[in-house]
Amino acid sequence: MSRPEHQGTASRLIVGAFTVSTLGAVGFAITYVTGGQTQLAGVSLAVAFAGLAVGLAIWSRRLLPTGGFVEEHEPFASPPAERGLAARALVGGESPVRRRGLVGALGLALSALAVAALFPLRSLLPASRQRPEQTLRRTPWGPGVRLVTAEGRPVRPADVTTESTLAVFPEGHTTAGDAPAFAVRIDPERLRDRPPAGELSGLVVYSLLCTHAGCPVRLYLKGTAQVLCPCHQSAFDLLAAARPIAGPAARPLPGLPIEVGPDGFLRATGDFTAAPGPGFWSRQ
Repeated sequence: MSRPEHQGTASRLIVGAFTVSTLGAVGFAITYVTGGQTQLAGVSLAVAFAGLAVGLAIWSRRLLPTGGFVEEHEPFASPPAERGLAARALVGGESPVRRRGLVGALGLALSALAVAALFPLRSLLPASRQRPEQTLRRTPWGPGVRLVTAEGRPVRPADVTTESTLAVFPEGHTTAGDAPAFAVRIDPERLRDRPPAGELSGLVVYSLLCTHAGCPVRLYLKGTAQVLCPCHQSAFDLLAAARPIAGPAARPLPGLPIEVGPDGFLRATGDFTAAPGPGFWSRQ
């Protein structure tokens, strides 16, 4: 073992290393909770483990007995006095194993790492008690939800024309990935099949997501009342309840039931008639 003055320096280094480990664990937890950069979370976790490793290395090299010691094994037990001295040396206040402050710093560092590890483990649990299938089937659309533009402006029936489609979103959820829809006005006499969600003086609303791979169907052919997906060339006939007539898509576009609210703006009366996007729920 090293001299007493060197032991004091080693103790301070160990406490410092364990403190750095604790700060690294706290930094990892904060970064993970706030949704920060993955690189920063990795650096914080590396600092936590590095501080723990450095502290334990200094402890073992500077405070614990080192070297090879060889002695003959006595055929009889040590006298009680010697056993008492050995016990006091190991568990006493100046013991390298129970040196004051070091065990506390080590416990703090290990506790911080254990608590930080709980945050990623919590992410493995479901965010709600709903089954994943139920969660994915539902969107922010529902009774009374107003249709708004990407800028958040409520939509009136007069805003929807026969010239082009108008992208609409549920109010308050313009960034929801499964909620985009489009509204268009079609002469009711041209409709060969009733739209799945009905029509309002020729105004119909469908999901904007292609049922093949989820790309937005933003290309509208006014003459044939068809919408096209630019990703894989699927085409949907709005005159025939948005059934696919070309491309790999196999499901019609889900419709959105609408009404005109008391304020004159368009509102949904429910969710889409089917799950939007790729048809992974179509197989029963």
